[in-house]
Amino acid sequence: MERKAIIVGVNRQQALENFTYSMEELVNLATACHISVIGEIAQNLQHFDKTYYIGSGKVEELQALIAELEANIVVFDDELSPSQIRNLEEKLDCEVIDRTMLILEIFASRAKTKESQLQVEIARLNYMLPRLVGSRESLGRQGGGAGLKNRGAGETKLELDRRKIEMKISALSKELEQLVARRKIQRKQRHKNEIPVVSLVGYTNAGKSTLMNTMLNNHQANQEKQVFEKDMLFATLETAVRKIDLPGNKSFLLTDTVGFINKLPHHLVKAFRSTLEEVMEADLLVHVIDYSNPYHEEQKTLTNQVLQEMGVENIPVLYAYNKADKVDGPFPSQENSVYIAAKTGEGIEEFTKLLSEQIFQDYLQCDLFIPYTDGAVISYFNEHSQILATRYEEEGTAFTVECKKADAEKFQQYVRKAEAAD
Repeated sequence: MERKAIIVGVNRQQALENFTYSMEELVNLATACHISVIGEIAQNLQHFDKTYYIGSGKVEELQALIAELEANIVVFDDELSPSQIRNLEEKLDCEVIDRTMLILEIFASRAKTKESQLQVEIARLNYMLPRLVGSRESLGRQGGGAGLKNRGAGETKLELDRRKIEMKISALSKELEQLVARRKIQRKQRHKNEIPVVSLVGYTNAGKSTLMNTMLNNHQANQEKQVFEKDMLFATLETAVRKIDLPGNKSFLLTDTVGFINKLPHHLVKAFRSTLEEVMEADLLVHVIDYSNPYHEEQKTLTNQVLQEMGVENIPVLYAYNKADKVDGPFPSQENSVYIAAKTGEGIEEFTKLLSEQIFQDYLQCDLFIPYTDGAVISYFNEHSQILATRYEEEGTAFTVECKKADAEKFQQYVRKAEAAD
């Protein structure tokens, strides 16, 4: 049966454009769940109604609209309490869902890896737990004790269901912890290798995965390493890590992360915390912004708020204003910012240059003298640095190289002169 919905929102003294944007986003979320939005009801209130979320007069208006449009589902823009869902379903006699349910449904259908599937399931069960409602029969107590005389009142079916869900959450959380531990070991190994880590962050559908694929195309040309990209909400649900090799033997790890959205359910933020830990340990954040979206400033602010709540601070940020090809210039000049079109490749060269300047700051230009007897050291610098000049002398080779400060310190005995690289 076709799912035809009416969307409902309450504007609590926020700017009208913010509320309009939130409702537009709700339509996009519904569409992503294959729900057709055929009507809308909005109300200005200082506080949500505890019984119905909207005022009782609006509930009657909603009843009439459901009958008129023959809708079979009502979608609310905020997370509803268990009692509000119960009251609304009794009154409206149709299915009632909220923004959180929509997001959970999208995540459940898109999760591909074991880790993201566990994260979504834990979030879904945590959301369901307080919303378990039993019919009168199911509230009857299970018999306890042995024999007819000793039968005490056992736990209700509702309590039993709750306990089953709690046990399942506990089992899934343990399974997830093992995967998280494995990811931590991988991160430690990467840290040991001293390769800089760059994390792509931003609002959902801003173009993070497209940017990653463009970087891979430009520097790897390996189709197998490409990540999934599509013009839709939450195309990426799992963190992908790829090594990008730049000229001059410089390389870094680029991580693609799950996008954020307005009113992102706290169950999901909690469940995806392990995935987002990649962001917390990055050397640089690339905040990708959909510059063609009229609400891109709100999206930028919201992403920054979520990152702050997660405890991400003191990490340098490079702002990449994506989809600039869809916007008429001129573009305002901003510090640590670049305008790009990841799909067409415009501005990627400038983006790569700015990114390199940020993450390869500890590179030095050194004059080295390496005796012919130490061939292994020559091989090391050939692999790990950029050779700028070479001179063969009587007892060894003189090099001018651009290398990591750590390498210059490690091979200090070969260094004749060192100065900061441009």
